[in-house]
Amino acid sequence: MRITAELSLYPLQADFIVKIQSFIQKLRTEPGLEVRSNQMSTQIRGELDAVVGAVRGALEASFADGQPEVLVAKFLNADLPIDAPPDAGSVT
Repeated sequence: MRITAELSLYPLQADFIVKIQSFIQKLRTEPGLEVRSNQMSTQIRGELDAVVGAVRGALEASFADGQPEVLVAKFLNADLPIDAPPDAGSVT
């Protein structure tokens, strides 16, 4: 099953940008996933096991230094396009 996920990482430390960039870079190294980032979040799509495994691996690596951080995640059981802005014209 292909899914789409949206992730937002909030490191609770002064040097948060580097931590977020490392998290996203780890996600990008996983084969078979499409990863897009913007100022607010990172979207991933791919097979369920691959997406969940990539999130777990990136989170374990990020948690390794013991600094507190929060990951907000949404998972959707649909293969949404993440390479283009949503079509707001269809919203009534």
